[in-house]
Amino acid sequence: MGKKGVSRRLLTRLKRCEGGMTRNGCTIRSIDKVEKGDVIVLSLEDDSFLEPNGSLSVPVAFENDNLVVFDKAGGMPVHPSIKHQGDTLGNYFAYLYPQLTFRPVNRLDRDTSGLCIIAKDALAAKLLQGSCKKVYYAAVHGVIPEKGTIDAPIARERESIILRCVRGDGQRAVTHYRRLLCNDRYSLAEIDLETGRTHQIRVHFAHIGAPLAGDDLYGGLRDDISRQALHCGRLSFSDPLTGEPVTVSSEIPEDIRELFPTGGTIWKK
Repeated sequence: MGKKGVSRRLLTRLKRCEGGMTRNGCTIRSIDKVEKGDVIVLSLEDDSFLEPNGSLSVPVAFENDNLVVFDKAGGMPVHPSIKHQGDTLGNYFAYLYPQLTFRPVNRLDRDTSGLCIIAKDALAAKLLQGSCKKVYYAAVHGVIPEKGTIDAPIARERESIILRCVRGDGQRAVTHYRRLLCNDRYSLAEIDLETGRTHQIRVHFAHIGAPLAGDDLYGGLRDDISRQALHCGRLSFSDPLTGEPVTVSSEIPEDIRELFPTGGTIWKK
C-alpha cells in the first residue's frame, strides 16, 4: 500500500471503517494475503456535507474514475462561507456526485476563473497534492518586461486576515512570467509558479508596480473589468493511479480578452 501512497494515518482510519478494505467485494484485514488479480477497494466514510445545488452549471473540462477538473467562472467560490452557502463549486459537485466527498486539490479565489481539480477519493487527493503544475494568465496594469522572475517573500499583513504583502520575514515566494501581449494600458502575462503562497500572483505583480486589472484589493483599477483578471488556464499532472500524464487547458475568458481587442489567435493557446 505504501507504493500507492496510503499513509499510516489513512490505514488506521480504513481499519476503523466498516467495509473500509475489501477484496473482490469481501471485507479483509490489512494483514490478509492477496493474490494476483484480486481487486482491492479502499472506502473511507466522511462526515462532511454540502447542500447539493443542481441549478448551478460549471463545465467539466476533464474527468476519469479518480478525479474531475471543472472550468470555474469568475465570481464562484470553491468553498461555502458565511456569505456563500449554496452557490459554490462544492454545492454543484455535491449535486453531480452525491455519494462522494468534496476534495479540491487546487483552490482558486472566488473571482479567479479557470481550472479546478477535485479528487474523487482520499487516496487520489493525497497523491495529487503538490504534484499539479499550474499555468495562469493575468492582465496587469502597464507594460511589463518580456519575461522575468519575481522572488520576494510573502507574509500576512499584520492587521488583516485576508491581505498579504511582501515582507522580509515572510515565506519565500517565486513567480516566473513571460509577456504575451501588451497595449497602452495592460500586459497579458503567462505565469508559472515555483511556489504557491496565498495571493502570490496578485501580491507579486502589485509589488513590481503592475497590479492585476480589476484587483482593487492590491491596487488594480476596475475601469475595464469587474474582477481580478486572473485565469488558471492549464493544469498538468500524472493520473494518481495509472501514472499517465494529463494536461487540461481552458481558454482565457471573454472579460480578459476584451482588454486586448487585437489579441487574435493567441486566445486559442
